[in-house]
Amino acid sequence: MSAYRRGRLAADLAAHRRYRHEPLTVAVTGASGLVGTAFTALLATGGHRVVRLVRRPAAAPGEREWRPAQPAADLLAGIDAVVHLAGAPTAGRFDERHRRAVRDSRTAPTRALAALAARTADGPKVFVSASTVGYYGPGRGDEIRTEKSRCGPGFLADVADGWEAATEPALVAGHRVVRVRTGLVLSPRGGLLRLQYPLFAAGLGGPLGSGRQWMPWIGIDDLAEVYLRAVTDPGLAGAVNAVSPEPVRNAEYTRVLGSVLDRPEVPAPGPRPLLGADGVRELALAGQRVEPRRLLEAGHEFRHPHLADALAHLLGTAAAPISSTTGEPA
Repeated sequence: MSAYRRGRLAADLAAHRRYRHEPLTVAVTGASGLVGTAFTALLATGGHRVVRLVRRPAAAPGEREWRPAQPAADLLAGIDAVVHLAGAPTAGRFDERHRRAVRDSRTAPTRALAALAARTADGPKVFVSASTVGYYGPGRGDEIRTEKSRCGPGFLADVADGWEAATEPALVAGHRVVRVRTGLVLSPRGGLLRLQYPLFAAGLGGPLGSGRQWMPWIGIDDLAEVYLRAVTDPGLAGAVNAVSPEPVRNAEYTRVLGSVLDRPEVPAPGPRPLLGADGVRELALAGQRVEPRRLLEAGHEFRHPHLADALAHLLGTAAAPISSTTGEPA
């Protein structure tokens, strides 16, 4: 644990050196979620001030009440940057109720927040919004998708397209807008890995479907750093694919996770009872081969670009060696 904490702190400090910036005041929606928790901790490590926008009466220092449908006129006063992470989870059975919750929690609140940022004179000049690689649509086979690729078909693609378009008011006002198209976030605290860990630890994990579908993944620490760069790097704008530069097929992901946990693979139960036919197609078997071209062209340094290293780091099965000269992970 000591080695893990030392390595992670060293990596955090290295990130702040790369994206050195005077202290900023950053307003964050979804700050208590999986990504928000990691991102706000990283911000605080670098001396930035976090303002949590919460959907209840503010009860602690650093909180402001955020009404998504009609935010208060002074909500973003004194804010340098907004990072908008809030939205209903996409995982679930894709019935009409779930679809409505996913769509309604994204498009209208994002537009209202972007419009408020646009008209707040002493407010943010940077607006960063979460999005998803679902933008590219399911069933893309081996076709590589970059930020220049068109929006694909399907429910999640439609949601992502509307979600990103909702940032337009901030863009029109001249703000720097970044739309972070996120892949499968790996963390034992939530998301896919949290669901899979008990099964694989019990020796019951295996590939889904044919196992040939691509999985555009990213570790939680790398994702938090992408958001840090989105806030602090004036050269980053527009759509950014937040995925590892080394995507893997589901069969390879399953093999590596089983190897990291030292557990065998077994045929996995089908996800259809939990997700329904549309959920299987849009999530479990989506098969998107996504490349983080914008980040690679910007010389972005990923902490854990290799799946085995990322899973070992996240699950505590191995410690990354620490350089004796820099104090950073080797």
